[in-house]
Amino acid sequence: MKHATAAALDRLTALLAEVRQLGRMKEKSRGVFYCRSKAFLHFHEDPAGLFADLRIGADWERMPVNSKNEQAELLRRVRRHLATP
Repeated sequence: MKHATAAALDRLTALLAEVRQLGRMKEKSRGVFYCRSKAFLHFHEDPAGLFADLRIGADWERMPVNSKNEQAELLRRVRRHLATP
């Protein structure tokens, strides 16, 4: 599964804007976010659609982000992680 292209990220413009507003993360390149100096969130694409890789502890979790509901779930997970000290 390849990293999301600029065209794929264009389809996630609203989601990326919401992620940026959450703070505590630095966007090193478009769609690649770091938290506490560690890679935290980035996006992939393949024929099945768009996916986010979210670091939970030491592991990465892949989540689909093709629908508004899937994107809302990703945002919930990111907020939950950012709320932990």
